Amino acid sequence: MITIDGPLGSGKGTIANALASQLGWHLLDSGALYRLVAIAALDAGLGPGDEEALAELAARLDVQFADSGDDQETKLNGARVGARLRSQEVSAMASRVAALAGVRAAIVKRQQDFRRPPGLVADGRDMGTVIFPDAPLKIYLTASVEVRAQRRYKQLKEKGESVNLSRLFRDIEERDKRDRTRRIAPLRPAADAVIIDSSELSIKEVLAKIKHLLEEKDISI
Repeated sequence: MITIDGPLGSGKGTIANALASQLGWHLLDSGALYRLVAIAALDAGLGPGDEEALAELAARLDVQFADSGDDQETKLNGARVGARLRSQEVSAMASRVAALAGVRAAIVKRQQDFRRPPGLVADGRDMGTVIFPDAPLKIYLTASVEVRAQRRYKQLKEKGESVNLSRLFRDIEERDKRDRTRRIAPLRPAADAVIIDSSELSIKEVLAKIKHLLEEKDISI
């Protein structure tokens, strides 16, 4: 069991996906669950103020993930969501619904059910602090706001989205503040988490650090 928490653009999704693939373990992209709630909410015309309706929607969400973490295979109510899952509109809505206690409570058990043999790599914002507090290895992956904005800008441009780097920088700062100050499960490193700053590290270098930590803790891979 490995948890990887961190802010938007820190690279936790990329690292979690690669690590799960290399280890042959299951993958939980917890942020995708909130993004799917956001998509369902947008389609239903619900706003962040409709907490009760959003909690009911989250509880009966019909989702299907590919163990590879391939967004193209992620389905909501039987239909593939594709690139919409990572769009700016959905990302902004997901941040707001994720702050609602009713929504979070509705999907806690769904997230915990991902834990099964041979192992699980779980990425999100409260994996090590709330969902899997007993995980033997907890990573908190971070990076400077400037680096994260550049990464997100590149990601969105590659998907053909129109995006302004300065606006994206401000959006990430606002998202960070919202995630860190929310009343329920705020974004923070677990007390026993290992903090890795990926600002100047390659994917390969981050993976090497985590694998070294696995060896140090004698976690079977």
